[in-house]
Amino acid sequence: MGETSGSPATPAAAGRIRAASASGRWIVLTTVLGSGMAMLDSTVINVALPRIGRDLGTDLAALQWTVNAYMLTLAGLILLGGSLGDRYGRRRVFVVGVVWFALSSLLCALAPNAAVLIGARALQGVGGALLTPGSLALIQASFHPDDRARAVGLWSGFGGVGAAIGPFVGGWLVDGPGWRWVFLLNLPIAALCVPVALRHVPESRDPRAHGRFDVLGAVLGALSPALVTYALIEAPGQGASPRVIGAAVAGVALGAAFVVVERRRPEPMLPTSVFASRLFTSVNIVTFCVYAALGGYFFLSAIQLQVVAGYSALGAGTALLPTTVLMLLFSAWSGGLARRIGPRLPLTVGPLLAAAGMLLMTRVGPGSASLSGYVTEVLPAVVVLGLGLVALVAPLTATVLAAVDESRAGIASGINNAAARTAGLIAVAALPLLSGMGPEAYREADAFAAAFRRAMPICAALLVLGALIAWWTVRTPRAEPERAPVCTVHCGVTSPPLEPSGRTAPGTVGEAGAGPAQPPTAGPGGGPARGPLRPPG
Repeated sequence: MGETSGSPATPAAAGRIRAASASGRWIVLTTVLGSGMAMLDSTVINVALPRIGRDLGTDLAALQWTVNAYMLTLAGLILLGGSLGDRYGRRRVFVVGVVWFALSSLLCALAPNAAVLIGARALQGVGGALLTPGSLALIQASFHPDDRARAVGLWSGFGGVGAAIGPFVGGWLVDGPGWRWVFLLNLPIAALCVPVALRHVPESRDPRAHGRFDVLGAVLGALSPALVTYALIEAPGQGASPRVIGAAVAGVALGAAFVVVERRRPEPMLPTSVFASRLFTSVNIVTFCVYAALGGYFFLSAIQLQVVAGYSALGAGTALLPTTVLMLLFSAWSGGLARRIGPRLPLTVGPLLAAAGMLLMTRVGPGSASLSGYVTEVLPAVVVLGLGLVALVAPLTATVLAAVDESRAGIASGINNAAARTAGLIAVAALPLLSGMGPEAYREADAFAAAFRRAMPICAALLVLGALIAWWTVRTPRAEPERAPVCTVHCGVTSPPLEPSGRTAPGTVGEAGAGPAQPPTAGPGGGPARGPLRPPG
């Protein structure tokens, strides 16, 4: 089966690899490394922003674009990336995504000015859209059905460890050799990931993937938030200029056109029929509120800790670490609790706790860099926020899946993930405008602190709104075991996890390769195993 002979894995091995085999360990390694590159950049970039701004001589708008350029292309193309993998081969698209991400990271590291850095970050998002859906899909397609739950657990667990050590590594690089090394670190990771994937990961495709790609939908879905984001970011400096107003109007118009196109296409990137479920629609609104608040919080708090409180980049990353540690330790427990008591209470209490944590962050000031200041001002805020996310994230994912037929779990999860990322980029664009943060605010501690104290209540209000929507709209019974989300070990804080699609069809192995018919097998959380993420189109 290509596991013991020493030769490269072949397509015949798809769906038959055991977790304890050498090939199984190599597959987990390469998927963790691939997804870890994207995760590391998303967790580290915020703590690097003040240093990037000083080195390149940029204003706050350029720092916003440094974050949002990546999120724009990633959110706009992530569903298309999953479709490309299904059509042309998940390993092939994953490898292309890793190489693309590494080359764009090199361009980021060499960027002589903010414009080049922003363009390179947008290219990074394209690579992330190709490799992110593929990392979990490769595990689901490659492993024997009996071992998929264990493999997903390893993937999720190692991903959680990576999220925990990321701030240490990133902060050390920013304070030491410099922020450019945050991007250069991706090169050796990719150099290890690609040959391992080519040698040990079997290729797999979805034989049901056919028809034309929804390129028009992808373009409209990316341009609409891009124009709205441009208007929000440029408004503080340009005011209500014709360019800003025109971008905002065009963005809204393209958003409406996107909805019309997706409703009329036979195989849309985003099938609007899933929104016929009132629960699915309401939970995605909750997702938007929650991740808008989180996107704004992580963007501003890392700058607040450095510019106002006086932390180093490493200190700021470490100060925020308890939130990630709590997610790593208690995500599985939270998912199990929600399955026993139902999602309504966790989806209400979780956002309220997170809102309280953000309000506590307004106490952070110039004296917070000392040990006593951290213990009394920073630590309570990040712990309360972390407890709120522990209560919230796993049940949120499970409820999204419970709102649709299991055969549409992949597209439902993809929509939920894209909604969260879009919410984050809109928040990063809008919060400085709403809080009165000027273009040079991040250079002036007093000005930034005042705007930060106005921004955190806005984030908290979004979370309270999400809690109210959840309380009034979520009426589902306790989730079935097979509806458990993939984050059985660790749920990330930047976006919901991508969930594989429906049950494996009889006579196939993980929808990925030929093989004998398999009985229903245990997937993550004890339910039937699902096949790979398969957005339509």
